[in-house]
Amino acid sequence: MTRLVGVPGNFDDRSFDQFAGAYAQATADGERLLFDAHAAEWASPYGLVGLLAAGQASRTAAGERPLLTAPTSPEVLSYWGRAGFFREAGELFEIHGRVPKPKTPTDSDVLLPVTPVRAAEDVHQVVSHIQQRATAILTSELGIDPKATMGFAMALSEACQNIVEHAGTGGWVAVQSYHWRRRLARRVVVIAVADAGVGFRRSLEPAQAKRFGERWGDAAALEAALIQGVSRFRDPGRGQGLKGIRNYISRWDGKISIRSGTARISIVPSWDDDVPLKDGLPAFPGSQVLLIIPEQGSRK
Repeated sequence: MTRLVGVPGNFDDRSFDQFAGAYAQATADGERLLFDAHAAEWASPYGLVGLLAAGQASRTAAGERPLLTAPTSPEVLSYWGRAGFFREAGELFEIHGRVPKPKTPTDSDVLLPVTPVRAAEDVHQVVSHIQQRATAILTSELGIDPKATMGFAMALSEACQNIVEHAGTGGWVAVQSYHWRRRLARRVVVIAVADAGVGFRRSLEPAQAKRFGERWGDAAALEAALIQGVSRFRDPGRGQGLKGIRNYISRWDGKISIRSGTARISIVPSWDDDVPLKDGLPAFPGSQVLLIIPEQGSRK
């Protein structure tokens, strides 16, 4: 029997919990999954890498790949193709529907296509690939001081490095610049990173669970990692990566949000209405990281 998981029509961080709930319910009995994206109208980088993470986690015990129904909208199909989604999805899903022919990703001032991250070498390649274009976007479109663009490279690197050090498996990163209509009405750069690995709680448990006692869980693990800067490594100085991201994002009135297991923690700027910490969410494997850097100055 096949279990259906609906992909939201507008698939981003706001609709991800809906998707995670459908995923958690469908995986309860171990049957093969069918991800239905035929009615998709739009997907953010966060939605695309999150869908790949779901596919990564959904092979059955018999080794069957999950099914994926591709979007029917030509515009959506074209965008998912340009974003590099189908290039990665082909290895994870049995895809049904018309899919654009794979093409070598072309550079753009506004997009880093969905890119796999499996080792430290991948992180270095991602950062070097996007560094020059990101600098142009941050300075010309977002009004950020050119001297501060190295901080963007650090944030991108640390977000990807989280996969290498904590996931226990590979993951994906995607970066895009677009106009953020929801409340902000400014241009933003969005970094989305996702994996279907062990998650923060299991990664930090050997070194941190005893200290937290009965409070230990997904929410406590996220709080420890982002706010307190703890790490599964006992080496001095480790675990500062997420704190470094937090400091950089806060400097530019941006947002960082990390979801893992059944919890999500966010550093929420004044222009967003998210909550700082939410627990009891539908369980979803691995971790998903969202960074948003807005255009500086007055609203347009």
